[in-house]
Amino acid sequence: MFKEFNDKVPVTRLEEDILDFWRQNDIFQKSIDLRKQSPVYVFYEGPPTANGKPGIHHVLSRTLKDIILRYKTMKGFQVPRKAGWDTHGLPVEIEVEKRLGLTQKNEIEKFGIGKFNQACKDLVNHHIEMDDGWRTLTDRMGYWLDLDDAYITYKNEYIESVWWAIQQIFDKGLIYKDYKIVPQSPTIETPLSSHELSQAYKDVQDPNCYIKVKVVSSPRASLQGAQLLIWTTTPWTLISNVAAAVGPKIDYVLVKNTRQMKQGGESVAVEDLLVLAASRLSALDGSYEELDRFKGKDILGTVYEQIFDFLPIDRGQYPNALTLLAGDFVSTEDGSGMVHLAPAFGQDDYDMSKQYQLPVLQPITPGGRFTEVVGEFAGRTV
Repeated sequence: MFKEFNDKVPVTRLEEDILDFWRQNDIFQKSIDLRKQSPVYVFYEGPPTANGKPGIHHVLSRTLKDIILRYKTMKGFQVPRKAGWDTHGLPVEIEVEKRLGLTQKNEIEKFGIGKFNQACKDLVNHHIEMDDGWRTLTDRMGYWLDLDDAYITYKNEYIESVWWAIQQIFDKGLIYKDYKIVPQSPTIETPLSSHELSQAYKDVQDPNCYIKVKVVSSPRASLQGAQLLIWTTTPWTLISNVAAAVGPKIDYVLVKNTRQMKQGGESVAVEDLLVLAASRLSALDGSYEELDRFKGKDILGTVYEQIFDFLPIDRGQYPNALTLLAGDFVSTEDGSGMVHLAPAFGQDDYDMSKQYQLPVLQPITPGGRFTEVVGEFAGRTV
């Protein structure tokens, strides 16, 4: 009944013999046909992106899937296994752009959207069918999968199913228009997923930018005539500033800061009344004299002048705008202890805008340039 085991035969040869037996006898299909009256365990493979050759991580994930599916089959379930291919998104587009030498969105438009889409389809089809591609790997590792009836995301019937699903969600009143903070690629003018962003992640040196803003009014009388020392590492977002955050339990100080500045070739002493975290006094140039000390909670509601007025803020409509607000994310490890808030460009900032009903000022194009509303800065890359 059983063949005698020959330990001289290479393991790969034994694997290929088993695979040949499965193919010739259509074992995968029989495992489905023989269980037509059995309960069904449905499996649609989470589609891999066919933008390149499969890697060892695909072997690992498919091995884990196969273990579960074979177990369910042995437990008596009918287990149809539908393959799928993810052909949309940046991984495929970026690979095609490299091959065509395209770097900007307008270059793709000049090349032709239809021709570009076809190049993307050709690429994924090539990787699926190539000799050392997805179909070959699927077969060689013994992963049972219906590749002949796979769903492919670029096909109209699949795209139509997505639009149908969106229509159902819309009809239930579950779709609404709002903002969401996402990474953005200015080159191809599209949002990025966190996975795509992580592939290009690298450590960079951020600038430390301190901005003095005049106090308009404050519950702390000593702050009249003073300036808040607000901190940011993204100075290009200052045009979109709508508020600043302080830590309610953090110690802050009002100081008279004296420093030397060059004016007309001469050194001149300049004095400012500044408000910042007590533990961040080392950030100041020159000498200082402490005039008052208080907790962040004591200066909540302090109103300051808008930094840039390209997009004027109506405090009648947004009473919490241009004020000091409580933020549990404020740290004194760096900066000034007063964090600039631009809800269009940061998750903490945006969360604060929802909590305090702040405006969202977005003067940046999808290509990373200032819009015409910012006058002299219009068209400049951030």
